[in-house]
Amino acid sequence: MKTLKGEHIFLRALELSDLDFLYNLENDESLWEVSNTTTPYSKYILNQYLENSHRDIYDVKQLRLVICKTENEAVVGFIDLFDFDPKHNRVGVGIVIFSEEDKRKGFASEALKLTCDYAFSHLNVHQVFAGITEENKGSILLFEKTGFEKTGVKKDWIFSEGKYKDEYLYQLISQFAN
Repeated sequence: MKTLKGEHIFLRALELSDLDFLYNLENDESLWEVSNTTTPYSKYILNQYLENSHRDIYDVKQLRLVICKTENEAVVGFIDLFDFDPKHNRVGVGIVIFSEEDKRKGFASEALKLTCDYAFSHLNVHQVFAGITEENKGSILLFEKTGFEKTGVKKDWIFSEGKYKDEYLYQLISQFAN
């Protein structure tokens, strides 16, 4: 699919071979704050998730794509579309790059651009949105660089590490009429 291929990365559907990446990601407690997770996932449960990952976004309201390097097809992260709402033509987006070695190399911004283009052209959404905690400077920079605008603040929205944190709402509105 041309929409999901960039210069340095491409996005693909989940495969059963992604189980170990998924297991490490979902059980990384440092990411639980943004995923609203409070308990670890077993490989059994994640394998069931992978077996059902082919289900349509119109049915399950989410889509997880794998971010791979073009040069060697190495997996560098995941990007998710979630809370898909075809009635109001919007979808949320979240992204994670696994290793520090692959961060700040443009993979995330390229994946975010490709995913937004996909959402606008194939899902016909009017907007893509993201919630980013106030301390996540890297994500704030990424989303602003990609054209998202901060449009709101959810005060004391996330309780993590013994304190409340604000979550910023970022939106990218389609330049095309739906």
